Amino acid sequence: MIWTCYSIRMSICSWINLEGKTISVQVVIKLERQLMMQNEMRERQMALQIAWSREFLKYFGTFFGIAAISLTAGAIRRKKPAFLFPIIPLSFIFTYQYDLGYGTLLQRMKGEAENILETEKSKLQLPRGVITFENLEKARREQSKFFIDK
Repeated sequence: MIWTCYSIRMSICSWINLEGKTISVQVVIKLERQLMMQNEMRERQMALQIAWSREFLKYFGTFFGIAAISLTAGAIRRKKPAFLFPIIPLSFIFTYQYDLGYGTLLQRMKGEAENILETEKSKLQLPRGVITFENLEKARREQSKFFIDK
């Protein structure tokens, strides 16, 4: 339900009745803009992370290729298969970076995060609970006393 009211200056302002509470449309629009901005920032950060991973993969892939060829040649030339062991951990790093940049790692991480949010809510709780204004004000007063006492 939307109500319209007239202020003292005779300008029109709109109100929304939301769950029994009357809220200004301007407040709702402001909150929606903040949510859209936060989501846009999150999307940009994720895109930057994917781009960084792809760029890292180019350099690491080059290093991995040269290292694999060199270590294989060294193992064959000296007849010591121990030279091949460093390829194993390097291949794990290469595979992880490839999966992050081009694979489905982010989708799997998102699915796991959704699962944690749904089934393991207790692991997400902060120590001492959610921060309140009273807690912040108390800490601010204690800190200001500390600086005044010196």
